[in-house]
Amino acid sequence: MMRQEEEAKYAGERKSKVGTGDRSERIRTYNFPQSRVTDHRIGLTVHKLDQVMNGEIEEIVSALTIAEQAEMMDKGV
Repeated sequence: MMRQEEEAKYAGERKSKVGTGDRSERIRTYNFPQSRVTDHRIGLTVHKLDQVMNGEIEEIVSALTIAEQAEMMDKGV
């Protein structure tokens, strides 16, 4: 019984992370005319498209890390 509950919980968490694959479920948008990158998961927008495309993604990675840590603290993990 406990195993089924754990599996159901895991399946629910996984489904919430995976989503439906719908086009509206964007992770990131690259806007070349405006030299803008937007990460829709955390609402971060940077106007450094050339740098991001050249691998300079530290600002985005840091923001994602902070958002993930905050989410984990909210969940009490």
